[in-house]
Amino acid sequence: MADLTRLDGEGTTDDMDSVEFEEGNNESVPLQLGAESVQEEQEEPEPLTPPTVKERAPRRRRAQTAYQASLDATQIYLNEIGYSPLLSAEEEVYYSRRAQRGDAAARARMIESNLRLVVKIARRYMNRGLAFLDLIEEGNLGLIRAVEKFDPERGFRFSTYATWWIRQTIERAIMNQTRTIRLPIHVIKEINQYLRAARKLTQQLDHEPTVEEIAEHMGRDVEDVRRMRGLNEGTTSVDVPIGRDADRVLLDAIPDENNVDPVSALQDGDVFGNLGAWLGELTDKQRAVVERRFGLNGHDRATLEQVGNEIGVTRERVRQIQIDALRRLREVMEREGFSQDAVFG
Repeated sequence: MADLTRLDGEGTTDDMDSVEFEEGNNESVPLQLGAESVQEEQEEPEPLTPPTVKERAPRRRRAQTAYQASLDATQIYLNEIGYSPLLSAEEEVYYSRRAQRGDAAARARMIESNLRLVVKIARRYMNRGLAFLDLIEEGNLGLIRAVEKFDPERGFRFSTYATWWIRQTIERAIMNQTRTIRLPIHVIKEINQYLRAARKLTQQLDHEPTVEEIAEHMGRDVEDVRRMRGLNEGTTSVDVPIGRDADRVLLDAIPDENNVDPVSALQDGDVFGNLGAWLGELTDKQRAVVERRFGLNGHDRATLEQVGNEIGVTRERVRQIQIDALRRLREVMEREGFSQDAVFG
């Protein structure tokens, strides 16, 4: 049976008799709560191999072995807690009153009967940086706290009260244990609000929501949402193994921005060496618009309205001239084997 001396809590829901994991989750396992048999972990003897061959065994195989062991431990725990029956509303009042008077057995019964609630809530926080069993452990701490604080005389179910405590302890653990750079609690709470809004909109809109859509849903400024999204970006070590056989590290794949790529330098030289000739294919007005709109030949980048004021035409006329000029430039540049994106993005 789970070690109940470490538990503490928060949460809600009564439909805990069967808990299933969502698809596509790396830590998901089929939950078979009850008296289902659990296969013993028995390692078959490895065939004798020369040390040089064994040393070259793929890391992936060892990682799969560790992952399978984690799944086995998870399934064992889930089978164990499946034996604890749920409490009725009357039983919750009875045992919570006894627990308030210091009855350790009643306290243990309250905890054991709600361990599946912790599993149900912990499932929602998977792939957030903590292993599933760690999430359950933190949620159990919240559950114990809920048992200690629950007042049965207020008239609501214990699961409703415990859900809040379970979620609080899990979220706080994620805040404190999964970030290389620790953020203040109030900032983490803002990030969690952003993540919840993004998940809800993804389900409602059937596409990844934009920053503007999330900001409107949250009633916040777009810049605030951009800041939250930036703070939510994770960090990773440059020494993390990459590649099919993990034979390289991430640092090997990061380009050195201080060194100039000879191919890019040569291409840039060819492009800007021919730019004057390409612009010569345009009319005077087209050339003036392109130079000012894209900051060429010593001009600063200007808006449509600024260019229009400078050359004496309307904003809409500038836009039409720009479209015609770019179409002509595309024809000229593609004829000589260049892409228009090399200059005009």
